[in-house]
Amino acid sequence: MQFEHFKYLVDTMFQEEETGGLKQKYYDIKVEAMNPLVLAYIGDAYFNLYVRGKLLAYEQNKVQVLHSFGAKIVSAAWQAVAYQGIAEELTEEEQTFFKRGRNAKSHVPKSATVAEYRASTGFESLLGALYLSERFDRLNDLVEKSFQIIAKAMMQKTRKK
Repeated sequence: MQFEHFKYLVDTMFQEEETGGLKQKYYDIKVEAMNPLVLAYIGDAYFNLYVRGKLLAYEQNKVQVLHSFGAKIVSAAWQAVAYQGIAEELTEEEQTFFKRGRNAKSHVPKSATVAEYRASTGFESLLGALYLSERFDRLNDLVEKSFQIIAKAMMQKTRKK
């Protein structure tokens, strides 16, 4: 089954035009109608890249350290913390994207509670919707606030130990 999906993508994405170049397809993306897990997929990628970029301000040589620390920051548990910190300032439309993602059916990994995973999926869906809607100012504002919320919470947790 998966092979058929890959074949379809290759056949449709890499068709050649009569000019000899690859055919470029542009679609009007209806973000409101997209599967919330697809939005979360995009939102997760964006947040991951954002965090990796932020970490480069502090470390440029130790890739394993960057990877490990970045993975911790973008984990479901910390994304749930970030969401709690920004929830009050979200618009009604943004809350709708969050709720669609939170309520999407998916498998919860052992590394997070159900509540954390649902909140993180909602958070990622929100980010994905903002990205695909090209609302980059709002997206950058929310991810920067989220990064700061996570950083402060991590510092408080570390100081308590």
